[in-house]
Amino acid sequence: MSRPEQPAAGATVSPWLGARPEIVIAGVLAGVTAVAGYLVAGWNGLAVVAVAATAIAMAVLRALLPQLTPDTAKTAREKPTARGLSGYSHRRFVVKTATESRGFYAHELRPVLEHLLAARLAERHGVNLYAYPNAARALLCRTARDADLWEWIDPQTRPEEPGRNRAPDQRGIPPRTLSRLLDRLEKL
Repeated sequence: MSRPEQPAAGATVSPWLGARPEIVIAGVLAGVTAVAGYLVAGWNGLAVVAVAATAIAMAVLRALLPQLTPDTAKTAREKPTARGLSGYSHRRFVVKTATESRGFYAHELRPVLEHLLAARLAERHGVNLYAYPNAARALLCRTARDADLWEWIDPQTRPEEPGRNRAPDQRGIPPRTLSRLLDRLEKL
């Protein structure tokens, strides 16, 4: 009798390794039983034997295969959480409130847009927003129509102290201006 082959180091070990004789015996037994069923009852007997053999094989495989751990089984049955929706609704709240309040825009949405502008300029144009603001402005405001966008994102006019002088009575960034600014940032 030969020894089963040893798996290579780091290789995945099959649970069926070394089970070849048992599988061959089970296959031969199922074949003999199918032939006997056919000889005794014809095609109906063969069908009964095939269905029974399949059911028994599935029950044996179910017993032999590793079971899921309780945490994995619970996770597989759980529905997705609304975490993505809360992130979306938070962003929607930030944008909506930034269009209504200048102070909220200056301290919540503006830093995000400024960071996005700095990243786009550095990655795509090799320009540092803070070291070369004039070059950054030229890249962002390519047309006269875009010239008013710079005042909404200029790093030199950024408010210094968060929470102070939030200017609740001033309107925030107009939605059309915000849309144009986002379009320019995408095309930048």
